[in-house]
Amino acid sequence: MLEVAALSSRYGRIPMLADVDLRVGRGELVALVGANGAGKTTLLRVLSGVQPAARGRVCFEGSDVTHISPRRRVRMGIVQVPEGRQVFGPMSVEDNLRLGAFVRPARETAGGLERVFAMFPILAAKRRETAGTLSGGQQQMLAIGRALMARPKLLLLDEPSMGLAPRIVAEIFSIIRSLRDAATTILLVDQNARAALAIADRAYVLEVGRIALSGRGAELLDNPKVQQAYLGL
Repeated sequence: MLEVAALSSRYGRIPMLADVDLRVGRGELVALVGANGAGKTTLLRVLSGVQPAARGRVCFEGSDVTHISPRRRVRMGIVQVPEGRQVFGPMSVEDNLRLGAFVRPARETAGGLERVFAMFPILAAKRRETAGTLSGGQQQMLAIGRALMARPKLLLLDEPSMGLAPRIVAEIFSIIRSLRDAATTILLVDQNARAALAIADRAYVLEVGRIALSGRGAELLDNPKVQQAYLGL
């Protein structure tokens, strides 16, 4: 579904990605792990179109999307859940979700809300409350639900467990597994390398803007280099 070839990007004169090659097959959950500053969020921003590529190519379902707008990418099915959730605090939970459906026909909105509320009952219970009053875990559920309203073909998840209590992290990863089991294609970035690799079909390790390792999620989980660098073993 997604193929990235020799992709490079920079912030001003500062290189952030260098010759990244990566692929995500339809229905796969692929994890991207690495230290802070390795370029993981930059890569997702390039894939969603909000950060330009300096060189290389991004292909989605056989089409070159390297230089098309973020809005067009969302319409094609590339949808990102941003780091830090970034919900619209003064707006209601339901209105946040409705914003996620802006690229979809209006007739699909009711069904989309029904699906999200079935997945996240707490959002249904709080649908009239403002998003800013939700807990961190509930806001993360809202951010994921908002993305699902766009009916993504490829879901980009950026640090979904960041800043959450361990019990809530386990709940969020359970949700991600259920999305994968429902055949949603996912590219997951998370500092919790152990949890990300444990549920990934395949994974990549990004170091200083370059792919250092790749393989099956379980293989990388058992890799001594990964264990020492990212798992504290």
